Amino acid sequence: MTSGETQPTAPPSLWRFVAYFLKLGTIGFGGPIALAGHMQQDLVDAYGWVSREDYLEGLALAQLAPGPLAAQLAIYLGYLRAGVLGATLVGIAFVLPSFLMVLALSAAYVRYGGLSWMQGMFYGIGAAVIAIIARSAIKLTKLTLRKDKLLWGIFLVLAVSTAWTSREIIWLVLLGGLITLAVKAFPRGGSLGKGSRGSLASLLFASFSLPATGVLGTIFLYFAKAGVFVFGSGLAIIPFLYGGVVQEHHWLTDRQFVDAVAVAMITPGPVVITVAFIGYLVAGVAGATAAALGVFLPVYVVVVVLAPSYKRWAKNPQINAFVRGVTAAATGAIAGSVVVLARRSIYDWPTVAIALVSFTVLMKWKISEPVLIVVAAVVGMALRHGS
Repeated sequence: MTSGETQPTAPPSLWRFVAYFLKLGTIGFGGPIALAGHMQQDLVDAYGWVSREDYLEGLALAQLAPGPLAAQLAIYLGYLRAGVLGATLVGIAFVLPSFLMVLALSAAYVRYGGLSWMQGMFYGIGAAVIAIIARSAIKLTKLTLRKDKLLWGIFLVLAVSTAWTSREIIWLVLLGGLITLAVKAFPRGGSLGKGSRGSLASLLFASFSLPATGVLGTIFLYFAKAGVFVFGSGLAIIPFLYGGVVQEHHWLTDRQFVDAVAVAMITPGPVVITVAFIGYLVAGVAGATAAALGVFLPVYVVVVVLAPSYKRWAKNPQINAFVRGVTAAATGAIAGSVVVLARRSIYDWPTVAIALVSFTVLMKWKISEPVLIVVAAVVGMALRHGS
């Protein structure tokens, strides 16, 4: 064992392991990178329940496969601990707290959304959310693009197209992956095995052939498709959702969509839990449940299906090149969504000021995003009350 590695201790009971993820899902703020960092600090460094090698392999899987990073990593670690049962229990424990919180906020939003204090809260929160997404886009570009000119080109195409059309153009995202694959790791001699190629393709596109029945079926299917195109940050789902939720299905207004993103920012756990808020506004508790199942079930299936053979294909250069291109495209879409959402949330001098101050604070100091959201809500209520 080399210096700095952690020797794992005897594994805890399954219930104690699951209880950790229940706690993390209840108090874990800061987005996917922060949540993944907590897992390393606690499970690897502090408790020694997970080896550093297993953690890094899980993190790589979460970056390679579609789905929100933190949820995938948690499910993978649960799979290592107790197979399918462990993956199932950990996944539920990690997502359930934030889901219940979003249900409570959704009910309050529906009941009190017409009141001035609630409108004031989201007046301030909406502007602060734009700053948070902008900061996240900058961090992701530094993390994923570096100085690679091809990836920057893909990023710019998606940023401009998303800002211009107000929706994420999926075929451009896939094209970004294919271009990177062709330029950097064109397959030679069929190095990507038929089994891996077939299983990945079927997982990626199976949801598109499923029939939708009724409102709940439509909600489930739509969010299952959305989950397939989330790589790394849960924020990658936002531009995709905007095009479908607001423009295609007309489930939410522009204002309500920004509020949905804000709800995800003020709750712990995965950012993609914003889909539960959207589902609630469309069809109540049943709609929220269908949306959450839709976005997280593909994540669970991807991990459970791929984990047993993960070590065989994880270092495949073709898969890695494709994912790098898709991730660059998704990052560009996030940057473009800043422009799209800012048109709806920043429309007067107070919201301009809130957004600029929030962005400056985020870039200069390590402040918790929920704290910033609370401050913005108080400022928004004060401004609306005084107007």
